[in-house]
Amino acid sequence: MTGKNLIAAAQTGTGKTASFVLPLLEKFSDMPPIRAKRIRALILVPTRELAVQVDANITQYSKHLSLTSLAMYGGVDYKDQKQRLIDGVDILVATPGRLLDMYTQRALHFDELEVLVLDEADRMLDMGFIEDINKILERLPKERQNLLFSATLSDQVRVLAKTAVERPVEISVSPDSATTPQIDQWLITVDKDKKSALLSHMIKENEWKQALIFIQTKHGAAKLVSQLEKRGIAAEAIHGGRSQAVREKLLNDFKSGELGLLVATGIAARGIDIDDLTRVINYDLPDQADDYVHRIGRTGRAGATGEAISFVSRDDFRHLCAIETRLGHLIVRKEIEGFVPQKEVPASILNYVPETKIAARRKNFKNKQNGQDKPTSHAIPKGRR
Repeated sequence: MTGKNLIAAAQTGTGKTASFVLPLLEKFSDMPPIRAKRIRALILVPTRELAVQVDANITQYSKHLSLTSLAMYGGVDYKDQKQRLIDGVDILVATPGRLLDMYTQRALHFDELEVLVLDEADRMLDMGFIEDINKILERLPKERQNLLFSATLSDQVRVLAKTAVERPVEISVSPDSATTPQIDQWLITVDKDKKSALLSHMIKENEWKQALIFIQTKHGAAKLVSQLEKRGIAAEAIHGGRSQAVREKLLNDFKSGELGLLVATGIAARGIDIDDLTRVINYDLPDQADDYVHRIGRTGRAGATGEAISFVSRDDFRHLCAIETRLGHLIVRKEIEGFVPQKEVPASILNYVPETKIAARRKNFKNKQNGQDKPTSHAIPKGRR
């Protein structure tokens, strides 16, 4: 660790956590015990599940060191967390809301902070944490090292980076190299109302013992689990509507192999980190192409092979084209006997532009040709002049 600020675009499964945890451990290994209510490094994460996972990695890597770490998040009693902070913690992994709560209660001070890590920055922004993050940044010492990690470097992430990270070194792990070599990606075209039956058929026909199944809504997750159970298939749903305790138990059961099939909404699945996950199923395609890359990156990790299967109906066509454009190639299509769609899914088009956008572009072009793109002047009402 040279002390430089860093912005890194890296997908799940690229060794991202180790890339910042190991240098932190080396940096702090010879330092004296931390003072009360102080921390040396702060790792901000979007979810409780990710906080637990990162802290588990720190514990694993530092088992021969006398350094301390703590995962701090909401949804649980704060007393134990508060006492740990009062004792002092070398590396704190925290969600933004709970961190601000503890700071307000004067359970910790930031005056000895040396390193700030923003992990999965894009997810924190998606979940509406920008105000909390800015409040935290205002309270941190100006002299610190800043590391920002994100699956994508969107405009929003770059705006955050300008605030948090001065004169950074920027690196990127190509999404393609991070996911596609070890992941067999393919899709099945199917009518929307046949997806549940198709999933049941594929599970039984192929004797799938393990799969992470992505779906868009918590209502859809609960409904799908009910449909699977009626067909004799055991599964569980994890989504934002379930309690923290239930979500944690389901994640642990899935990681241990006790639970084989987990239906998850995108946000709820962010803490899932399994080295040998064999299969990801996109029951629903995500709205954003980057989310597809992030989803399938949960399989085929650390050189292992994995499988990513998407169920695609005609209604999914626009999202499919966006995903394939993002990947830079078409995804192999298959049809399953007995589930050939009645509503045919059109042939994929790389760099597809929806008709609505084409119409808007034509309108803008005509306006410019007619000189209608000039600013419109408005009369100032009487009494305001």
